[in-house]
Amino acid sequence: MEISANFRLEVRITASDVGKRVSVRRLDEHAAEGEKFTDTVGVLTSWDDGVLLITRKSGEAVRIPESSLVAGKVVPAAPARRRGPSATYGELARVAARGWRPVEREPLGDWELRAASGFTRRANSVLPLGDPGMPLDEALAAVRRWYAARGLPAYLQIATGAEDTQELLGAELAARGWTREVTAELWTGALAPVGDAAGAADGPRVVLSRSADEAWLARYQRRGVSEVALRVLGGGPSVWFASVPSDTGAPAAIGRCVVDGRWAGFAAVEVAPEHRRRGLATAVMAALARRALDEGASAAWLQVKTDNTGARALYQGMGFALHHAYHHYREPAGTGAGAGTDAGAEAGGAGRGGRAEADGGRSSDHGEHPRTGAGRPVADADSASAGAAAGSAGDRYRSG
Repeated sequence: MEISANFRLEVRITASDVGKRVSVRRLDEHAAEGEKFTDTVGVLTSWDDGVLLITRKSGEAVRIPESSLVAGKVVPAAPARRRGPSATYGELARVAARGWRPVEREPLGDWELRAASGFTRRANSVLPLGDPGMPLDEALAAVRRWYAARGLPAYLQIATGAEDTQELLGAELAARGWTREVTAELWTGALAPVGDAAGAADGPRVVLSRSADEAWLARYQRRGVSEVALRVLGGGPSVWFASVPSDTGAPAAIGRCVVDGRWAGFAAVEVAPEHRRRGLATAVMAALARRALDEGASAAWLQVKTDNTGARALYQGMGFALHHAYHHYREPAGTGAGAGTDAGAEAGGAGRGGRAEADGGRSSDHGEHPRTGAGRPVADADSASAGAAAGSAGDRYRSG
C-alpha cells in the first residue's frame, strides 16, 4: 500500500487508472475484529458511480465501493514466472489457435471468428487479439450475425492474468449481458523434463501415428466422431497421436500433440477407467514429448480446468506452471442461435466420468458445444491438455 511521509495509508489511484494493474485495501466495518481490512490485486476495469471493478488474475471480478477504500496504488504487471519458457500471451494464444484449427475462419479487424459446426468452444468462438476495426457494439453485432448464420451461439474467448490480456474486454462483455461459462488455464513448461518423465522409459508400449485411427477414436469418442471433428483433431502444423494398445480393442490410453516451432501442445490425453493409476498418462505424454524434441521443440503448453486437481498435480510434477487463465463468454440469453439451449453443457462433462485423474483419465477437453450436445467430455485442446489428467472438459461443447 502507499504510505505517506507521516505513515498514513493513502489512496493514490483514480478513474484515470482504469486498465492498469492496481492493489487496493478496503475497510469492512461489519467484519469481525482482525478481518476488517481486505486487499485486492488485479486490473482496474472500471470506476463508475462510486464503485471500482477489479478483475483478478483468475478472471473473478470484485466490486469495491470507493467509500470503503483506505489505500490504493498502481502496481507493476505480475512478475514473470521464474521457471519454464518465456512467452507472451499473444504468442501462446496464436500457437494454441494453430494447434486446434477450426474448419472456418474469418477476420474481423484483428479478431478472428472461428467455427467448426459446434465441435468444442475453442473452435467455435472469437479470438479477439486486437482491434476489431469498429466500435465494440458494432463488432459484437457482427459476431452475433456471423454465428447465427451458422446456427451457433456466439462466444468470445477472453484471457486474464498475464500482461496484455483482456480484462477490460471481459468487463465490457459482462456489462452488456454476456455470460462467462467456462474458465480454464494455459500452463507452460520445458519440454525435456516431460520426455524424461520418471518411469516412462520402462513403461508400456506407446504407438505414435500421424492420424487418429478407429482404435484411437474409440477411446476418444464412443459415439463416433464427425467429419468436422476429425478435421479439427487432425489440423495443426505437425500433429501426432499416441495410444497404448490393450486387449479390449480400444486403447488403454491416448493422447495428441501438435508441434509448432519451439512449442509442443498436448491435448486429448485420456486413460480408460480400468487402466488408471498405472502411469499411462505419463507414458503417453513422454512419448509425444520425445517426438516433439526430435522435431526441434523445446517448450510445452497445455490447458487444464481449475477444478481438475488430479491433472494439475500431474502437470506440476512435470514442471508445468500457470501462464494465464481464459474464459468463454456467451452472448446474452434470448439472442443468437443458442437461445434456449443448455449452456451448461459447456463443461464437457468434466465431472461425468471423463475427467482424467492424476495419471489417469482424460485430460484436455473443455466440454461440448451447447448447441450440438454431442459427445462426451474428452480431452481436447480446450481445457486441459496435456495429460491424462486434465480432465478439463470444458471445451468440447457436447453434453455427452
